[in-house]
Amino acid sequence: METKYFSLGPIENNRLVKIIQIVFGIACLGVAIFWLIFNIKSLKADRTLWITIIFLSGFGFYMIWSGLGKATRFIEISSDKIRLKKTILFSALDIPESEIQKIEIFPFNLIIFLKTKKRIILRFSTTYYETNEKIKDEILGFAELNSISAEIKEEKI
Repeated sequence: METKYFSLGPIENNRLVKIIQIVFGIACLGVAIFWLIFNIKSLKADRTLWITIIFLSGFGFYMIWSGLGKATRFIEISSDKIRLKKTILFSALDIPESEIQKIEIFPFNLIIFLKTKKRIILRFSTTYYETNEKIKDEILGFAELNSISAEIKEEKI
C-alpha cells in the first residue's frame, strides 16, 4: 500500500500566496513593534493598545508560520502507520499499526483507540465532504490490511 496524503483544510500550494502571507506577517509584526515603541508612555493608561499589540503580534506570527507551510493540517495513511497533524501548532503524530486497538468511524469524526487506553479524535470538516469519504475509505483499507477492528457508526440525535 502506498502512502496516501489528505489535506484537512484548504490547499494553498501557490508560491505567491505563501510569499504574500510571509510579507503580511512581517508587516503585522512591524506595526506591532511600531505601536510598542512610539506609544510606550500611553500603554500604561490605555489597555486597548496592549490588546492591539498582542493581536497584531499573534496574527503576524500565524501568517509567517502559515506562509512557511508549518500550519497545514493533514493525515497520511501508509501500510504500517497513520501520520496525523490535526492542529496547526503541534507537530505530526505517528501512530504505528501495532499501537492501534480499534477504529470507530462516524459521519463527521474518526476515533482511534490505542492499546494504551488513549483515544485520538479527528474531526472532519463539513466543507470538504468528498475528502472525508476518501479518508474513511483509506482508513477502512488500512484497518483491513492490518487486521484492526474498524466500525462505521451512525450518530443518533
